[in-house]
Amino acid sequence: MPLWPDDLLPGVATVVADGVTRVVAPNPGVMTGPGTNTYAIGTSSVVLIDPGPDDDRHLNRLLDLYGDRLRAVLVTHSHLDHSPLARRMSAATGATVIGFGPAPRARGQGAGGHHFDGHDQGFMPDRRMSDGERFDVGDFAVDAVWTPGHTSNHLCFELAGTGLLFSGDHVMSGSTVVIAPPDGDMSAYFESLEKVRRRTPRKIGPGHGAMIDDPAAVLDDYLRHRRQREAQVVACLTGAGPDGVSVDDLVEQIYTDVPSALHPVARFSVWAHLRKLAADGLAKSCEPDDIEAVWSPGEK
Repeated sequence: MPLWPDDLLPGVATVVADGVTRVVAPNPGVMTGPGTNTYAIGTSSVVLIDPGPDDDRHLNRLLDLYGDRLRAVLVTHSHLDHSPLARRMSAATGATVIGFGPAPRARGQGAGGHHFDGHDQGFMPDRRMSDGERFDVGDFAVDAVWTPGHTSNHLCFELAGTGLLFSGDHVMSGSTVVIAPPDGDMSAYFESLEKVRRRTPRKIGPGHGAMIDDPAAVLDDYLRHRRQREAQVVACLTGAGPDGVSVDDLVEQIYTDVPSALHPVARFSVWAHLRKLAADGLAKSCEPDDIEAVWSPGEK
């Protein structure tokens, strides 16, 4: 496990912007980096963004810091490392749980039960926020930005008037984002990246890792990276023989710059690229909803 900076260690409360504090949950790992970032906005009245996993240590730390001032818990999306603690925080403080909507229904993904199911199936917000809606706390306000792609119920939140965007898992610090069908959608993810880029945020507080001080450069890199991966998939499809090519074949050919331990995760993003390419007419498969399917070039 990497050694993280002191301000990204579990339980450390770090001021990351005027009126904004970050507390990292104790869930470091390959997919979570140092852990899930919980952000607290405000002083006399506090709003939390992404309370994190169902962990007693994190719950008690957040209650100690903000429990008597907590007004609302905002959730970027319903993955298990972001939303589960919301209900317990609400029960302990009376805070309103806010999100785009409930967790998408769990669905199998591919033959043999292959899936990347990380949703908190019990997540249900007390209040739903739609794209462009504002939550006003008095001293500050937070605007919702619907950013489907990583999940269909993903929201980013912008601290109104500051250019500070809390990105959840839409954009991370130091790594790319896994897009896992069927709920994950690469076409939607491209559109959401472009949408956030047009907002020209001044700073991003990601769901994992350090603050992003150069959002334009990072968003451009994200878009460039995804376009490069898509071009690689198209090239491999074009070079495939009459028997076509599988997702695993494509991962082996394309992800030579990624440790093999991460290949099982990378296959979901490749599958997402293939599904996008199929919608664009550049790839085809008899079973596009099966991660084990064989793919070949499309008609375009």
